[in-house]
Parts: sequence; structure tokens; C-alpha cells
Amino acid sequence: MPYSEPRRGKLAYKFLFWFLLISLAPMGVVGWHLVNISQNVLKEESLRNQESLATGFAETTHNLITTFKTVLHVASRLDGFSSMDPVRQNQHLNRVMQQHPAFLELSVFDLNGLETIRKGRFLGARPELRNFFDNTVFQVASQKGEYVGDLRRFQGLYPTLTIAVPIVSMAQSRAVKRGVLLGKVSLNGLSQMLHQEFPDKGRAEAAVVAGDVRDSFLVAHSDPNKVFSRKAGLPDEILKVIMTQSAKKGGGNIALDDGSSVLGAYAEVKGVGWVVYVQQPIESAYLAATEMRKQIARVFLWVLIITPLLSLAVAGHITQPIRALQVAGEKLKMGEFEELPEITMTNDEIGDLAQSFLQMSDSLKEKTGELLHAKDELTKYGRDLERRVEARTRELKAAQDELIKKERLAAIGQMASVVGHEIRNPLAVINNSIFFIKTKLTKAGDMDPKVERHCSIIQSEVKQANGIIDEILTYSRQRDLKPEVVKLNFFMEDVLSIYPFPKHIQVVKHFDPRDPVVTIDTDEMRQAVRNLIGNGVEVMPEKGTTTVTTQIVDQHWVRLDIHDAGPGIPPDVLEKIFTPFYTTKARGTGLGLAVVHKAINRINGKVEVDTGPAKGTKFMLYLPLVPSGGAAPSGPIAQQQPMMPPPQAQPPGQAEGPPQTAVRFIDPSRGKGV
Repeated sequence: MPYSEPRRGKLAYKFLFWFLLISLAPMGVVGWHLVNISQNVLKEESLRNQESLATGFAETTHNLITTFKTVLHVASRLDGFSSMDPVRQNQHLNRVMQQHPAFLELSVFDLNGLETIRKGRFLGARPELRNFFDNTVFQVASQKGEYVGDLRRFQGLYPTLTIAVPIVSMAQSRAVKRGVLLGKVSLNGLSQMLHQEFPDKGRAEAAVVAGDVRDSFLVAHSDPNKVFSRKAGLPDEILKVIMTQSAKKGGGNIALDDGSSVLGAYAEVKGVGWVVYVQQPIESAYLAATEMRKQIARVFLWVLIITPLLSLAVAGHITQPIRALQVAGEKLKMGEFEELPEITMTNDEIGDLAQSFLQMSDSLKEKTGELLHAKDELTKYGRDLERRVEARTRELKAAQDELIKKERLAAIGQMASVVGHEIRNPLAVINNSIFFIKTKLTKAGDMDPKVERHCSIIQSEVKQANGIIDEILTYSRQRDLKPEVVKLNFFMEDVLSIYPFPKHIQVVKHFDPRDPVVTIDTDEMRQAVRNLIGNGVEVMPEKGTTTVTTQIVDQHWVRLDIHDAGPGIPPDVLEKIFTPFYTTKARGTGLGLAVVHKAINRINGKVEVDTGPAKGTKFMLYLPLVPSGGAAPSGPIAQQQPMMPPPQAQPPGQAEGPPQTAVRFIDPSRGKGV
């Protein structure tokens, strides 16, 4: 593994880093603590201010309700009102509605709950009189002295409050109840007061809410648009905080569903159980802390600008002599001993380092000369040794390959001998015995169909076993090669014409019109082609196409393609298909493709396989072309048309001779041979 020099930081950058660390770290820690302290103080102060505002407005709301109750109490005790004189009552009620615009409606009820007078700003000239005897408002006011409640939205938008007080007359120093005075009051004034106190919608807001978490009523809000709505109300996360507290007032952080937080404070309105809520965004509460953070950031920025300049100035003074030593070291590393730069001898530790460096360079120059001489000698010996090792390695590799081949052939030959002598004889006896049994039973006339079927199965299996033995013996037999010069197109026509193709297989032929001539062992080549066609037919059990193609690829080679439309060969099986006795079938010897490989190798050809799930499998057999001045075709093929010389085309990337490995696989996922 080559040596890679580690990356080293510049000394000036290290000075810069430490200066920045020393200057910024304390400032950052102190600034962080100051900001945290200021945030806590501002948060507590903001909460106190908001609690004061909530308490003050709760008192204002209580006083407003008390004012409305006082107006009704005073009116109910006016001269003529307690005597239930309708004329005087009408006069007093008109005066009340003129002086107090908040009253939307005033009604007088007698002790039986019957409405005697009803006046309103939005009622007709003669409004309908009602019976309130069973109404909660009438019952509470007549029995307990007064009623405050029944919050509703007038016209579905504007919040109103119902206040009822008893009408009492004094008879012989004793109070006598004469009826009930009821008033419906508009609460829009509360929202107007809140809006005047909190005009900025983005910074702070306040609200008055009644009821509980499940059934709340928004009485007033600093933003009137949020009150005058049919679905007016505060968010549930705020209601859960302010409506479930047992304390009369309080506050703190409230997390909203949108991920933001606010500072909220609340105070209870005495007498009615309403809650005044005041909130302020966290950003507004921390405004001073944010400003402090900006100031600290400005200081940080100035430090970041000034510190690098100072550190670089200091580092430059320190690193200048060190940089000279670095340049000299680079010269030494490249072997330039005579071109060292001038080194200044300072009166400090760096000067001592420079002196030691010069002494080291002189010693290194002397030792380098000796090493170079030794290196030249070692290089000469090394080259000679490499040549000898390479030659010996080639010899050993060739001997090892030959030995493996001989051992494999010897093992196959021994197995074939055992199969021929020890298995064929029993199979022959079994076959003859089955034939004898069938003959005897047939003559006797009592042949059971089941017995006949099983006898046929035994004969079929014996035939299959004999076929396997023939394949093994054929592969292991070392017969002499019988080359013949044939026209490839005619040879393939002959093979295809006698092959028993099933009806569901379509045969497509594409033969090169130049009629290539090759030298092959016709028996071995015929068996190889039949094996490839048979494999293709087996993987297309229902329907398929077998395509046979011949093509001259260059002046030395012709290619014979046998292509099926099957599912293709899996990648894990592809590299083992030419291995003898390797098979993925339930029945078979695994010698079919090994026979193909052997037949092509014996004529110095080569095999390529192109396979894929969507394109089937194509075996490409490269056969050496017979030169145009070679021998004429022999055998019956010589009767065909005269031999045409192949064109002198440039070879498409093919070597002029067979490769070292005679089999080449095409990897469909990468589109190249492996």
C-alpha cells in the first residue's frame, strides 16, 4: 500500500483557533448567563404586570356589573315604581334606558311571574308579554334578592347579561315584595375597554370568559372581531389552564397547539365567577433579552474581525523562520541537497532547531548517496529474480492445469467404466425380465391394465437409465476428432429437419447469405446443437420460439446463435452451467452443456451466453472460418452451391484467435461479459 502523507494544519490557523477560543469562550459563557438571567427576570416582571392588569380589569368588570345592579335597585325603589303604577314605571324605565345605553331591554313582572311592562331598543311598538313564573331568573330574583347571569348573544353576535332585582315596597317598616325588575345589558363596553387597553393585536391581548372548559362563553375580548362571532371563544389549550385553577389569580407559560408559547395571567371576577385573561407573546416579554443578545452578537462580530488580524500578525512573526525550515525540508525530500534556501539563525529555540536541521541535512546527504548506490544494485537483482519467478510460475500453472484436467478425466473414465460394467448388465436383465413377463401375461390373456402400465413404466425408466449411461460414456470417451469442411447453413438445415420439435414450438431461421464454411466434427457438433435446442424446448412447456442464426462476424469467425424465449438462467447458476454433472433439473446428468463446451473447445472455438428474464437465453457459438483458399466441403454438403469466400470485414472487437477462456458469459444487469 503506498504511503500517504498525513494532512497537517497550518501553524497560523492554530494560533487563530486558540486566540478565538480564549477570547470568545469566556464572553460566550458570560453572555449566555446574562441572557438567561435577564430572561428569567423579565418573565417574572411581565407575569406580575399581567397579573396586575388581569386583577385590575376583573375589579373593573365587577364594578360595571355592580353599577348595572345598582341602577336597577335604585329604579325599583323610586316613587310610584314599588306601588306597581304602570304609568310611573314606564316613565322611570324610559329614563333609565336614556341615561344608560347599555340596557337593551327592561321588563317588570308581578308576583305571579306575569310580564306587565316590556321595553326594548329593538322591540316593536306592542311587544308580546311573557309568563316568567317558572323561569329560573324570576325564581332566583324573587326568592334570593337578585339574579346575575343568563349570558346570551343578542342577534347571535353581541354578548348580553341578564340582571334581575326584586321590587320591594315598605309597609309599616317591613319590606314587602311586589314583583321583579329584569334588565338585559349589552357587554360590548367591556370589549371596548379591553381594546383601548390593548390596541396592538400582535403584542398583547386580553379577554373575559365565563363557564368552564367544556361550555365556555367569551364575554369580551381586546379584539372585538373575536367576540362578535357565532363561534367566539378562546383556544382549548388556554381554557384548560385558566378554567381549571383553584387559585383566584395566577399565570405562567402556556404552550399553544401551533408550537408557540405565550405568557398568560388570569384573575377571577368576584361575584360572578368569570375569569379575566391577559396574554403576551414570549418574544415581547423577552424583548430586552433579545436586544442584549444582539449587543453580545455585535461584540462577538468585532472580536471575530479583530482577533484573526492579531493572531495572524503574531503567527507571522513566529512562523516565518519555521516556514523557511519547511521549504528546506521539501528540498531535502526531493533530494535537492545543493539548493537549500538561506536559513536565518535566531537567538531562540527556533535558531537551535535550524542548527540541528542543517547538521541533519549534511548527514542525510551522505547517507542518501550510499542508499542510492545500494538501491541500484538491488534493482538489478530484483529484476532478474522477477523474470525467473514469472517463468517458473507459468510453468507451474500450466502443469497444475494439465494435472487437474488429467485427474478429472481419469475420474470420469473410472466412473464410466463402473457404469458400463456394473449397471448396464442388471438393467438388461430387468428389461428382458419385464419383456418376458408381459409376453407370458399377454399369451395367457389375463393381463391386468395396472400391471401392463407398471411394466411400461419400468421399461421407460430402464430406457432413461440407459440414456444416462450413454451420455456419461459419450462424454468420458476420448475419441479422435474427425474434422470435416462443411457449409454451416446446410448443416443446420439438416439438423433442424430431423429434430422432433413439439407442435407448440415455432422455429425461426436467419442464415447468413454468404454461406459460411467451417471445419467441424459433424457428429460432435450435431450432438451439441441438439443439446442446446433440447434445453430451449424444455424451458418453453406451453408456447415459444427457437431462433437459429448464422452470421459471419469478421474474416476469421462465424457465429452460430441458438436463442430460446424461456425465462433465462439465474445469475447464481450461470457460472456453473458448463460444469460436468451440474444440473438444476429433477432428472438429468448435467452433461448436456458440458458436451457443448467440449465440442467447441476441440475445434478451437468459443462460447458466449447472453441471458435475461425478459429476453430468454442465447448461446453464441464462435466457429473458425475456413479461409477462402481452403479445402472444398466434404461429404454430401459438397453437392450444394459453390462455396462463397467471406468478406474481408474489420473484426468488431474480436481477437484473431480463441481467448484463453473459451466460455464468456454476458451479465444482463451490466450489459458486459464476465
